[in-house]
Amino acid sequence: MSETTTSPSLAETAALPAVREIGIIMNGVSGRMGYRQHLVRSILAIRDQGGIELPDGTRVTVKPLLVGRSAVKLAELAARHGIEDYTTDLDAALADPRWEIYADFLVTQARASALRKAIAAGKTIYTEKPTAETVAEALELARLAAAAGVKTGVVHDKLYLPGLQKLRRLIDSGFFGRILSVRGEFGYWVFEGDWQPAQRPSWNYRAEDGGGIIVDMFPHWNYVLENLFGEVKSVYAQAAIHIADRWDENGEHYTATAEDAAYGVFEIDAAQGPIVAQINSSWTVRVNRDELVEFHVDGTHGSAVVGLFGAKIQHRNQTPKPVWNPDLADDHDYDADWAEVPVNDVFQNGFRQQWEEFLASYVLGTDYPFDLLSGARGVLLAEAGLRSSAEGRKVELPALSLD
Repeated sequence: MSETTTSPSLAETAALPAVREIGIIMNGVSGRMGYRQHLVRSILAIRDQGGIELPDGTRVTVKPLLVGRSAVKLAELAARHGIEDYTTDLDAALADPRWEIYADFLVTQARASALRKAIAAGKTIYTEKPTAETVAEALELARLAAAAGVKTGVVHDKLYLPGLQKLRRLIDSGFFGRILSVRGEFGYWVFEGDWQPAQRPSWNYRAEDGGGIIVDMFPHWNYVLENLFGEVKSVYAQAAIHIADRWDENGEHYTATAEDAAYGVFEIDAAQGPIVAQINSSWTVRVNRDELVEFHVDGTHGSAVVGLFGAKIQHRNQTPKPVWNPDLADDHDYDADWAEVPVNDVFQNGFRQQWEEFLASYVLGTDYPFDLLSGARGVLLAEAGLRSSAEGRKVELPALSLD
């Protein structure tokens, strides 16, 4: 006996959720960050779970188009992950209306020209940072996008780290009282490349190729400080090339021309009063802390130390009363005075979470705070940091606007 199938009724069809497929041009997915965080852990993860559901019931699915210089690499990536579309022709991809969003994970030097093309094509933009090599160019891109009515998003991944989300909750709860200061430590030892391969690309150490830890990390520190504490008003920075002799991916010696460490002091204009932040960034430091990045926040009522995942706190009621005495060994266990913040939320990959929020904002037409103007403020801090180090003085940061 054969089975009889019936089509859904009009009422049943009307009850089905609407599905919106978004075509995304992904330029630079053969790089480490573009491949691992944006393609595999974000877009493909969203695709494989069947998309995301919006508050109005719409289900948003994604379809990636891989773009790069090597057709062989793109074909291999596409076959590995079941992706139908790839091309080496960015102009053709931007001209195709099937692809609504342009996502950029290129090296910094190549980014601005590609973003200009995407803006001219009217594509929605989602990009890594820094958005340009100079603040003038970054601000120009923000203004071009605004004039063209193009929605933009810039990666602010550190804000989505579980540790910083716990810090956000502590701030919002009033745990700290008035926040006084922030101390950050970021970095690890990057091998020189002679007796062990370096774990970062060699261009990171060449200023002429857009390298340097200030350009790499200060845009991160700007949005972290700006969104958690307040607007950064000034910076004093000292850059250093601690290790000049390095070896590239082919084992060839080269001389580093970009700094491998930076020591910064930032003045923050916060609602409750000024905050001083100092952040050390280094690829020439051996780690003696719980995580590769940690922020120590001190306030009148309490303090916290947070990393990528962990967070521990000390309230003023539990604060010990040390007495300085260099003549006697101090046997107090200061680590024991801190309490771990419990994990009360389920944290997913931060890059994926931001992608989902951006896609939802795009489909629903809501304002998105982490746009190209926000990205330009990150470039501003990096440029000011380099200027501060070169001139040996504190540099004030002007306000940026689209006007």
